[in-house]
Amino acid sequence: MEAALPPPPLPQRVQTLSESGLANLPSSYIQPPSLRPQPHSHSHSHVAPPGPSIPTIDLSSSDPAPQVRRACAEWGAFHVINHGVPPSLLNEMRSIGAEFFQSPVEQKTRFSCDLTVGPAAQGYGSRMLARDDTVLDWRDYFDHHTLPLDRRDPTKWPDFIPNYREVVTQYSNEMERLAKRLLSIISQSLNLPPSYIQDAVGDVYQNITVSFYPPCPRPDLALGLQAHSDMGAITLLIQDDVGGLEVLKDDQWVLVQPLEDAIVVILADMTEIMTNGAYKSSVHRALVNANKARLSVATFYDPSKVCKIHPAPPLITAENRAKYKEVVYGDFVRSWYGQGPEGKRNIDALLIQ
Repeated sequence: MEAALPPPPLPQRVQTLSESGLANLPSSYIQPPSLRPQPHSHSHSHVAPPGPSIPTIDLSSSDPAPQVRRACAEWGAFHVINHGVPPSLLNEMRSIGAEFFQSPVEQKTRFSCDLTVGPAAQGYGSRMLARDDTVLDWRDYFDHHTLPLDRRDPTKWPDFIPNYREVVTQYSNEMERLAKRLLSIISQSLNLPPSYIQDAVGDVYQNITVSFYPPCPRPDLALGLQAHSDMGAITLLIQDDVGGLEVLKDDQWVLVQPLEDAIVVILADMTEIMTNGAYKSSVHRALVNANKARLSVATFYDPSKVCKIHPAPPLITAENRAKYKEVVYGDFVRSWYGQGPEGKRNIDALLIQ
C-alpha cells in the first residue's frame, strides 16, 4: 500500500501568525510610508472621526434611483437597508466564516487553494497575486466559485462545519437576486433600459470571498487589503462589528462604520466604463487591528471573461465623447493579477487621452 500523501503546505501567512506567534511584523507585510494607514486609522476600536460617511439608501422607498444616482456619482459606494436579504442569513454567513477560520489548521488546509491553476483559485489561502515583490496583505481568505452553476462545486467547500455548504448556496442565490436589482436601479438612474448593465455583463461570474484579518502587531505599518478598485460590475459586502473598511473620497480615506443588517455596495471598474465615467468605481482598502480579528464577506458580481465592455452608446454624445477604450474582461483580469493593485486603479490605463 502506498504511503498517504502529506497535507498541502501551510500558507506562509498562517505559519507566521498562527504557528509562530511572532510579536513583530515580518518585513514582507510592511507598507511603503506613503501607503500606510493614517494615524487615526489603526486605533483599537476603528471609531470613525467626525466627517462624511457613505450614504445609506433604503431600498423599500418608492423610488431609490435618485439617491442611487447621487451615491454612485459622488462616492461609488453606499449602504443599502431593507434590501430583502434575511438578516438571519447575513448572520449565518458571518458565523460559518468565523467558525472556519477558528478551526484547527489541519482542517482548514484540507481545503487549501491550488495556485498552480491560476490566481484567485477557489479555496483557502493567503495570497492571490503571483508576484514575489508585492507587499503582502495581512489577511487569510476562502474563495468560493458560485456562478455560473457549472462552476459551483460545494464538494470543494468545508464539510466539517454544519450547514456550511447550504448557507453559502443560499447566500449566493440571495446576492445574485440583490445584484440584479441594484444593477437595474443603476441602469434606470442613467435613463438606460433597466436590463442594460445586466445584459452587458452577459453570463455572470460570481465569487464569494470570506476574508479574515487576524490581530496585527503593527497595524500602523500593515494593511489587511491594499488600496484598489474591484474589477467587475458590482461588489456586495458585509462586515462584522469590528470594522476596518475604508473608501477613498476626495483624496481622503473615510472609514465605513458597520451598520447592522446593512450591505455595502461597491461599484467596480466595468460599471464605470459602461456608465462612461458618470459613476466611479470605488477605491477602497481594509485596515487591521491590534487586539481584535475582523471578518468580512465580499460577493463579486462580474462579467464573463469573453465579454467586451465599452461605454453605453446612449450615453455618448458630441459633447460627451467616449472616455474609455473597449476591453475584453478576461484581458483586464489578467492585467490586474499580473500588475497588482499598487494603490491605484488599473482602469485608468483604459482612459482615452
